Amino acid sequence: MQKIIVTGGLGFIGSNLIKLLLKDGYFVINIDKVSYASNFYNVKDFKKKNNYVFKKCDITNQNKIYLLLKKFNPVAIFNLAAETHVDRSIDDPKSFINNNIIGTFKLLETFKKYSHYNKKIKLIHVSTDEVYGDILKGRTSENYPYNPSSPYAATKAASDHLVSSYVRTYNLKAIITNCSNNFGPRQHPEKLIPKLIYNIFNNKKLPIYGNGKNSREWIYVDDHCKGLIKVFKKGRIGEFYNIGSNKNINNLKVTKSLLKIAKSTIQIKSNVKIKFIKDRPGHDLRYALNSKKIKNKLNWSPLIKFESGLKKTFLWYLNNKQYYLSLSKKDIIKRLGSKKWLKKELF
Repeated sequence: MQKIIVTGGLGFIGSNLIKLLLKDGYFVINIDKVSYASNFYNVKDFKKKNNYVFKKCDITNQNKIYLLLKKFNPVAIFNLAAETHVDRSIDDPKSFINNNIIGTFKLLETFKKYSHYNKKIKLIHVSTDEVYGDILKGRTSENYPYNPSSPYAATKAASDHLVSSYVRTYNLKAIITNCSNNFGPRQHPEKLIPKLIYNIFNNKKLPIYGNGKNSREWIYVDDHCKGLIKVFKKGRIGEFYNIGSNKNINNLKVTKSLLKIAKSTIQIKSNVKIKFIKDRPGHDLRYALNSKKIKNKLNWSPLIKFESGLKKTFLWYLNNKQYYLSLSKKDIIKRLGSKKWLKKELF
């Protein structure tokens, strides 16, 4: 049985990826440092499987990571260990530099050392469409210049360049992916859709930044994870692959679609209404990927349409309300990205 390491496997995308890898018959080693966004609830459905093991470790701990690589001898590492919330990066950019840049650097150094022992191992580095910055028209292909707007996007851009440089300089077997906005089960409610669902369940207003016209390319998490597995199996070393749905929807429409699903499923209380709030600093208006490369070269396409995925997501949270109880309430309701100009606003 082939072994695969997933870093950040207690998080949203990582745990959903592990679920699919286990189903495909791989032995998965979940490495996670256990941060605020890590959640053991995310792995409860498979934590007792014989082909799954969890190891608490920070990717900056090079000695321990190397020993784990030597012990398990994996065919691949999927690197999803990262700080990901833009608002949090506005408040605390240092932690994003430490995790996303320094963490990636140290993982690369360990990977480079281990590659002398196992020359076939691959690193799949998972990144974001936010590295391209604001895209007001058209869609960004893989050769589009990086132009990050937030500290989060800047640190992910830096990590992508590091990985690419190690491929060219040290001949490491690594591939970089850039995905659009993921949604689905097991996502921390610092992000829009699970935040809205939490507020619907708790009779709270639904906060929308600015005028709600910020547009994102939404992809259901399982589709993204299947794309990652395709890249691992068939992707070319050193290449970049965009993974998106080609479906842009602005935040206001997302909220209205979610409200429609909620009203058809449960009884909504009177306080559940849209509330426009002051925008975050430097908020990009639109992201949009051109994903023709992965579709044409690797035969991948998204299967879950937005409305279908949104309903599946809502029903998962409805049937797993204890998920919210496993989190710090402060992390759910506290507004981030506003320390200097908007203090103590809860939403």
